[in-house]
Order: sequence, then C-alpha cells, then structure tokens
Amino acid sequence: MSVVRIPLARIAHARSGDKADWVDFGLFAWNEAGYALLQREVSAARVQQHFAPWLPGEVDAWPLPNILALKFVLKGALQGGGARNLRLDNLGKAMAAALLRLEIDVDAAELDAVLAAPRVGWWGDAP
Repeated sequence: MSVVRIPLARIAHARSGDKADWVDFGLFAWNEAGYALLQREVSAARVQQHFAPWLPGEVDAWPLPNILALKFVLKGALQGGGARNLRLDNLGKAMAAALLRLEIDVDAAELDAVLAAPRVGWWGDAP
C-alpha cells in the first residue's frame, strides 16, 4: 500500500459564510468516492486541530450524504466578530480556502479511483 499526502483541494471544494463570531463551511466532494474519503479523514477534531492557532472555540460537524458534503461550524472563529477582529482576511471565504489546504493521507490507489470517477452535480460529468 502506497500512501500519499494530498490537500483537500484535490478532491473537494468548499463554500462558506460567517455570522457574528462563527464560520460555517460546506466541504463538498466531487463524487461519491471522494465523499467516502472526506467522511473518513475530515472530522470536527481534525478541523479544530487545523485551525487551532485561530480557533479558541469548538467545531461542530454534520454529514450531508445526499449532497456529498460535510458541514462544519467553527464557534469563536472570528475573535468576537468580523468587524471587531484585527486579523486580515478573517472571514469565512478566506477560512474556506485555508480548510482546502488541510492535508490528508490516502492510499494512492484510492486517490486514483477518486480522481478517475466522474464529477457529479448540475453541470453533468464534465471535468
């Protein structure tokens, strides 16, 4: 078994928002094979660890299998709120990009299967 380390951006995309002192992410797999990897590798604890330097609050997570997504809510992520925070680019969109840089270890054959599977969504199976 050959293991490779990849950023989430190789197998997923994200949407985000922020309200007050919370950031809300949707982490979406491109296909069911990718969703299986996300479910196995990306937990609330893993997201909490990834954002530990910025995040004193807790992380809640919910699986959304019907849309091949995981939802995360990061509490206390904006140091009191976007308008009060002195950190540059602290809002949800910048943090979603940071989430996609989280690296996971996967079996190379499993990654090949994810990348070979067609993407699903309203756009059809185009790459």
